[in-house]
Amino acid sequence: MWIPTEHEKYGVVLASFRGTVQHGLPLEIGDTVQLLEKCEGWYRGFVHKNPNAKGIFPCTYIHLKNAHIKNKGQFETVIPTEDSVITEMTTTLRDWGAMWKRLYVKNEGDLFHRLWHVMNEILDLRRQVLVGHLTNDRMKDVKQHITARLDWGNEQLSLDLVPRREFSMVDPDEISVTELFKLMEHRHRKKETPVPASTHHLFVHMKSLMSSNLGEELEVFFHIYDGRENRPLSERFFVRLNKNGVPKSPEKTERQCTLFVDLGSSDLRKDVYIVVHIMRIGRMGAGEKKNVCSIQYRRPFGCAVVSIADLLTADSKDDHLLKVYACTTESEWYQIHENIIRKVNSRYNLSGSNTGLAVSLQLLHGDIEQLRREYMVLFTRGVSITKKLGFSDIIMPGEMRNDLYVTLEKGEFEKGGKSVARNVEITVYVLDIEGQVMKSYVAAGSGEPGGDEYHSFVLYHNNSPRWAEQIKLPIPVDMFRGAHVRFEFRHCSTKDKGEKKLFGYSFVHLMQEDGRTLPDGTHELIIHKCEENANLQDSSRYLKLPFSKANLPGNNQAVKGTKESFWITSFLCSTKLTQNGDMLDLLKWRAHPEKINDSLSKLKEIDGSEIVKFLQDTLDTLFGILDESSQRYGLKVFDCLVHIINLLQDSKFQHFKPVMDTYIESHFAGALSYRDLIKVLKWYVDRIVDAEHQDHIQQVLKATEYIFKYIIQSRRLFALATGGQSEEEFRCCIHELFMSIRFFLSQENKITSPVTQTQAVFLRTFPAVYGELLKIFTVKEVAGFVRETLGSLPATAHAECPLEAVKLHCIAKTVESQLYTNPESRCILLPVVLRLLQAHMQEQRDLVMCARILTSMLSLIRKDDSVTTEPVVSEEVDLIVDSLLVVLMRTILEITNRPQPAGTNMRLQFQDITGEFVACLLALLRQMSDKHYQQLLQTFTSKDDLRDFLLQIFTVFRILIRPEMFPKDWTVMRLVTNNVIITTVLYLSDALRKNFLNEKFDYKVWDSYFYLSVIFINQPCLQLESFSPSKRKRVLEKYGDMRVMMGCEIFSMWQNLGEHKLNFIPAMIGPFLEVTLVPQPDLRNVMIPIFHDMMDWEQRRSGNFKQVEAKLIDKLDSLMSEGKGDETYRELFNSILLKKIERETWRESGISLIATVTRLMERLLDYRDCMKLGEVDGKKIGCTVSLLNFYKTELNKEEMYIRYIHKLYELHLKAQNYTEASYTLLLYDELLEWSDRPLREFLNYPMQSEWQRKEYLHLTIVQNFDRGKCWENGIILCRELADQYESYYDYRNLSKMRMMEASLYDKIMDQQRLEPEFFRVGFYGKKFPFFLRNKEFVCRGHDYERLEAFQQRMLNEFPHAIAMQHVNQPDQTIYQAEAQYLQIYAVSPIPESQDVLQRDGVPDNIKSFYKVNHIWRFRYDRPFHKGTKDKENEFKSLWVERTTLTLVQSLPGISRWFEVEKRELVEVSPLENAIEVIENKNLQLRTLIAQCQSRQMQNINPLTMCLNGVIDAAVNGGLARYQEAFFVKDYIVNHPEDGEKIGRLRELMFEQAHILEYGLAVHEKFVPQDMRPLHKKLVDQFHVMKSSLGIQEFPAYVRASPVHFTNGSPRSSCRNSVPNIISPDGARVVARRSPLTYPAVNRYSSSSLSSQASNEVSNITGQSESSDEVFNMQPSPSTSSLSSNHSASPNVTSSAPSSARGSPQLQDKHKHSRENSCLSSRERPVSAIYPNPLDPAQRATPHQIGDTTLPRSDPNLSAPDKVRTTFSSRSLDSVKEVNNTQFSDTVGKLLCPPVPPRPPYSGSSAKTMRSQSPLPTSRSPQKSSLPPFTPSPTECQSAGLVSNSPVLSGSYSSGISSMSRCSVSEASGTEATTGDHPAHQGPTMPNSVSSGSDELIRRENKTPPPYSVYERSNPRRPVPLPHSLSIPPSVDPPALPPKPHQLRTSSMKLVPTSDPRRADGVPHVPRPRPLPRKVSQL
Repeated sequence: MWIPTEHEKYGVVLASFRGTVQHGLPLEIGDTVQLLEKCEGWYRGFVHKNPNAKGIFPCTYIHLKNAHIKNKGQFETVIPTEDSVITEMTTTLRDWGAMWKRLYVKNEGDLFHRLWHVMNEILDLRRQVLVGHLTNDRMKDVKQHITARLDWGNEQLSLDLVPRREFSMVDPDEISVTELFKLMEHRHRKKETPVPASTHHLFVHMKSLMSSNLGEELEVFFHIYDGRENRPLSERFFVRLNKNGVPKSPEKTERQCTLFVDLGSSDLRKDVYIVVHIMRIGRMGAGEKKNVCSIQYRRPFGCAVVSIADLLTADSKDDHLLKVYACTTESEWYQIHENIIRKVNSRYNLSGSNTGLAVSLQLLHGDIEQLRREYMVLFTRGVSITKKLGFSDIIMPGEMRNDLYVTLEKGEFEKGGKSVARNVEITVYVLDIEGQVMKSYVAAGSGEPGGDEYHSFVLYHNNSPRWAEQIKLPIPVDMFRGAHVRFEFRHCSTKDKGEKKLFGYSFVHLMQEDGRTLPDGTHELIIHKCEENANLQDSSRYLKLPFSKANLPGNNQAVKGTKESFWITSFLCSTKLTQNGDMLDLLKWRAHPEKINDSLSKLKEIDGSEIVKFLQDTLDTLFGILDESSQRYGLKVFDCLVHIINLLQDSKFQHFKPVMDTYIESHFAGALSYRDLIKVLKWYVDRIVDAEHQDHIQQVLKATEYIFKYIIQSRRLFALATGGQSEEEFRCCIHELFMSIRFFLSQENKITSPVTQTQAVFLRTFPAVYGELLKIFTVKEVAGFVRETLGSLPATAHAECPLEAVKLHCIAKTVESQLYTNPESRCILLPVVLRLLQAHMQEQRDLVMCARILTSMLSLIRKDDSVTTEPVVSEEVDLIVDSLLVVLMRTILEITNRPQPAGTNMRLQFQDITGEFVACLLALLRQMSDKHYQQLLQTFTSKDDLRDFLLQIFTVFRILIRPEMFPKDWTVMRLVTNNVIITTVLYLSDALRKNFLNEKFDYKVWDSYFYLSVIFINQPCLQLESFSPSKRKRVLEKYGDMRVMMGCEIFSMWQNLGEHKLNFIPAMIGPFLEVTLVPQPDLRNVMIPIFHDMMDWEQRRSGNFKQVEAKLIDKLDSLMSEGKGDETYRELFNSILLKKIERETWRESGISLIATVTRLMERLLDYRDCMKLGEVDGKKIGCTVSLLNFYKTELNKEEMYIRYIHKLYELHLKAQNYTEASYTLLLYDELLEWSDRPLREFLNYPMQSEWQRKEYLHLTIVQNFDRGKCWENGIILCRELADQYESYYDYRNLSKMRMMEASLYDKIMDQQRLEPEFFRVGFYGKKFPFFLRNKEFVCRGHDYERLEAFQQRMLNEFPHAIAMQHVNQPDQTIYQAEAQYLQIYAVSPIPESQDVLQRDGVPDNIKSFYKVNHIWRFRYDRPFHKGTKDKENEFKSLWVERTTLTLVQSLPGISRWFEVEKRELVEVSPLENAIEVIENKNLQLRTLIAQCQSRQMQNINPLTMCLNGVIDAAVNGGLARYQEAFFVKDYIVNHPEDGEKIGRLRELMFEQAHILEYGLAVHEKFVPQDMRPLHKKLVDQFHVMKSSLGIQEFPAYVRASPVHFTNGSPRSSCRNSVPNIISPDGARVVARRSPLTYPAVNRYSSSSLSSQASNEVSNITGQSESSDEVFNMQPSPSTSSLSSNHSASPNVTSSAPSSARGSPQLQDKHKHSRENSCLSSRERPVSAIYPNPLDPAQRATPHQIGDTTLPRSDPNLSAPDKVRTTFSSRSLDSVKEVNNTQFSDTVGKLLCPPVPPRPPYSGSSAKTMRSQSPLPTSRSPQKSSLPPFTPSPTECQSAGLVSNSPVLSGSYSSGISSMSRCSVSEASGTEATTGDHPAHQGPTMPNSVSSGSDELIRRENKTPPPYSVYERSNPRRPVPLPHSLSIPPSVDPPALPPKPHQLRTSSMKLVPTSDPRRADGVPHVPRPRPLPRKVSQL
């Protein structure tokens, strides 16, 4: 049975448990678990990291830990009872662990490794703490290390700052907010701004001297030198080097390393240097031989200098190589370093080019103890300390030092009978009082131990040597008295013996008789003659002699007059000895009582360092004098005491204050002194008002603190000695003293008055007295003193009075004092403090100090049960609220609205006081209970006051919520702030309801309330979803989810509003929407119903909710783009609101609104998800297009539409889709007009006129069209701009624009353009974004992108998608699948611009543009077998399923892909299929032959392969298979309707044979010699093929209609003689075409029809990459009138109803409409998703491709010839009523040259055919009324670039066909008749219209694309619009030309229309009205 656990509540998992048992809970080692129940060795509970999952686990897996329980019961919280540092470590390391792994994933290697080391270090330290064997000090150090590392890691990982007190985390609930703020600020400051160290130290490590000419031992001396004052700052550091230049004792690091200590900040400047002197130990001369002299001397070697400033930039140890200068003139050695510093070093040479001193130098900062901790290795390894000369900037008590520094300056010596000057060496000894040499007390410097003697260096032959050599004598204090220093002078001979001969000595006493030491300074010593060492053995002999010339008596002139002298400089640095006689006189006052007066007077002149040395002795002396002679010396002793007290205020001596405190507590014995001290102090205070000079009195008042300390201690000693006698007298004295003080404080004076300054001095020191008074007086008495004293200050004060600031400072000290912490005294002092504080805060003065005082006051108040148990605290809160709450809020408002000061320090201070005031406000509000709030609200007498208060507090709260209020890692502080805010708001919302509803409604207050609530919920620190699980758990346990609490409050308040809700519609829609987007389900459930309420009230008010809808849509975009909202929200929004409106009367419109908003959300979410991806891809662009169109078409939001236009534009630019970028920007351009209206600043556009913006857009678009090689479109815009410039006479810009236009024409002709591939992509499955889901698109591929590459790109964009391996339409299971399926295959474009493509002579560079631009329709063929498949001949059942896709917009456009709007599917029968295959092969042959003839082909191989493929396939049964399939009797009987088609197939087969024959002739002419055998084989096979086809000679109609070769073979005019049909030179063959002719070149495949089915399938169904294969459709004479479709719009190909297409049972007039649309090429395989690998040799270059696709006209024919032959078939009389000019203009601009049709195949003879020629061809080109016309793709046309005139195109085509026939008739020598043939009157326009009515309806209903420049209006001059920039015109397809044998007189009549673009008379359907023109504001 499961029993709830009592004590076993918390444990740690010891081993991982899989949880495989029933209800088992998986556990990982190290998890912490909370135990709920226990049963027979099993626990039930949960893991803390996932408290929702509960389960069972074995007891043995758990290690139990002690814990205490909060909220025992169902919602209990278990907290382990362990050290809080341990707990923090554990939770922090868990959080870090997850983040540490993420660092690895993000490749942040550096932080990853550093964090790993720190985590290991923390684990090690944690282990030490848990073991519990550490001492208290060690434990403290370990915890300090732990917290430092925790803080470092938190900072590096951007985690929260943890408030700590003594290493433990602080619970914010257990301290006041002000204390919390202080802790946070302290830790933040510590982290941000380290305090600059005032003490610095220089670390020096001597490494080596590098020199080539060593060989002697060296001594190196370092010291720090002040170049400004020319004196050393430190003693010397001494290193001995061996003969190799490295230290002699490498194992003793203290001999090589030193620390120059106690450098002040003032010493770190440029003119402070490290000076290095180097001495050599050896012979006198550096070059002397070794055997000359065995004695070694110290001789100068070199000097080096480096500036301290050079080290300031180096953070770590840097190695320096110092230049060493050698001094050639020894007499200047003493100043060599000065000369080097002054750059006078030209006289010194470097010791060698490679000589240098290698040293390591590093500056360290902080006190020496801190360095010992931080650089432990340095000190444990060993380092010598080199001291400063003199004391450091701060003298510490207890510092012991007694060093005498002696510098050997110079000497003056006589020759002594020598011919040359002496080589003088000085030997220094220190002797004690007994004359014995003191051992080890002579030191050359630190680093080496002291010696018994010191030898100076020797200067060669110099009787006036200058050494400047410093030595240190560290003699103990007790040995100073009687000791002296002796200097012995010897001459060092350089002769063989090399002896050192004594010739004199000097000495000096270290202490004088009166106890004073040798004074600092230079001393000239007497040189006493002495030549025997023995004479110096007894020091008593010479000590009686005079030693200094300065001390000689006046009668001793003999000695004074001697020339020989020796100078030294001494400097004593001692904490015990003094050189000051006045100090000694004072200390010995009893011996010389007569000198007391002088000594007291001179005390003020004695140096402070001398006084602090003898501080205790001096104080004893002063109080001794006071006790014995108080009447006589009382005032002077008091003054001396004041001087000493104020001396300790100096920063240099402030550390001696504790020494004085100790003295007062332990050594002071003046029990009677208090009377004299009070008396003198009162005497001074009483004189303040009348005294002229206040300086001395101010000095006295500065010392008040210590004077009171002496008074109180003296009184306590007296009371102790006497048992408390004279208590009343003492109290009386103190009261009188305070009365005097109050009197002088109450004086009102001028601001500059000295008395005012004296008052300020007293107030500064007064708070320090409280603690002393409390030692004798009660708390209330002292509080009374303070209250009365502060209350006596003058009330009226000037703002600029310095006393005001001091008053506040005094109050601050009072509040921080021990006195104020006592509740008894606090209630006495609080009114005074509040009064002064309120006055300052109201006037906004001294706010920093006000904040400090308020912080201290509120830190003393705790929020706990004390409110009920201690009414005192409650009263205090009352008082503070009454006095300061309002003024505190006003202060916060004012300081946050001020501009921040510029300086960094000022700015920091400004932020600090803001934070402090905020903390104070929060602390105060936190202390307030119900009672306080009620009292507060009752204080507002009027409604206006309450209103102002509420507005003020709501505004303040909004400020507190600002992100910049606290540093970003202060989450703890923010949560406390929010907790206080929500508590206060709950209290105040009642007041809002009671006072500001119904007739008292106040919009401003309610608006402020709602606004506050909304930003409260939205603040980042409350978004728990972004927190780690552990942090989220902690927050929820402590505060709950405050967002839900506030949301419920908003809903409650909203429901109370009633009809006043209308005031907040639509204003609050946006804010409330933002709240509902917060991902908190409970909050959403509470807040979303408010929108239903808003819709309801808006419906009541205005009958609709347009405002609600508009506001929702506007805000959704901005909010969702910020990352708010998700799919769950969309579903929730939809379901909640739909449920709410079920019973409403306005349900339908409500559903519509909700659906619109939901659809917008879908698109916005898709857009946001796409934008998160890295690179620009089709998904991003497609999504943006979808959203852009939604804003335009469904929402009509112009501004959002324009914003997304520019977002799309940026995406295209980033992806280098320059053409698409241009089309996109054109959308915005078309919303603007050429007007001068001013436009506001918008996006990146400045404020400018509409004309200027449109100009800028035009130029940008042209530039992008240029970059995208879409030059034709750019030309149109150039023209439009040029037109504008011309109308403004801006010829400069007009010239530039014309030049730009010309450059675009040049680029069209000169630069190569690639034709892109097009791919159909289907996106199936529910996992695709909304804008793609279950839709199909056609995409324009990138340059060089083939199917495999495109398919791979799409799979990369959708990595989870599955590629479908078939091209069939998917079924519903795929549509509804929870997956992504991609179906991709290539499609062929069906161009719209057939007029350009069919014109003769148009270069391929131009045509290539129209083949792949402005494409609406695409085609795809799929072969299949219908019925039984004949294994012997599969062509019998091989059908083709042809799919035509129509897009919503043409490509290219604003996107690289557009959705498919309509699918059309037709089936092509096997016979039609065969016809197409042979037609395609014939066209390919023609093209190759033409290219070969015109020598465009560089080699003949393609023609050879093509001929071989066709002939060989035919021989092997290719054509024979068709004969077997379709020419057999069974087929003809079973398919009587295919008779014509069978005839057509036979005709094509004969034609192929004819072309092959001609091709072989051409091949023979050009074939190389080595390929002749192959040619012969081909000719032989061709004859076999002819015989297999049964062809003996070609039928007459074939001979009469010679083959026409595209662009290649010249064509004879009507006047030429009959050409030789077979001859390759003379052939002039006209192409014969039918509606099924598909004249596209197969650019890749050279194979022809073969017997294998697979080859045929690929030939039949392969999709051509040649784009003109779609539009070179030629009519067949054997078809109905629909066949004359030469130059008509391609719309005609789908003019028949879709149901009728491809059906064999249709009427004749529709029979071939399907055939017209069944255009197949042979390039792609059966399934286009398996791309066809193409042989590179078979790929034609773009130029070759272009040449093969030119319209069939003779390029060698001149334009007039072409025009003449075009109209030779008819008389112009039939169009007399048409204006000649109009006609010529129309023809010249609108007509497209057609392709000649074939004569009808009826089996008749050629003669019959010739008789049908309607006109003779006798008209000359000179008689033509038409001008020569050169078609241009951008010709100025009022109706665009595409001609849609059916009448003209029909007549034009008939002219061509008659020309073709004319040439035949001349060839046969027969005259043609000249009359019109009656049968020529074919079907008229209406027939054509009706036959294409379904296409017309489709086109007219199509929404024009927004990027169209079609129908551009220009007020000044009509600007031609390109077809390239417009949608296909919404007009009927043009009429199909009649059959060639019919007369067409009637069809020549032009139909008058109102619209020049519409020649068919059908009313023009207008474009949909554009967006409302609000664009003028944009």
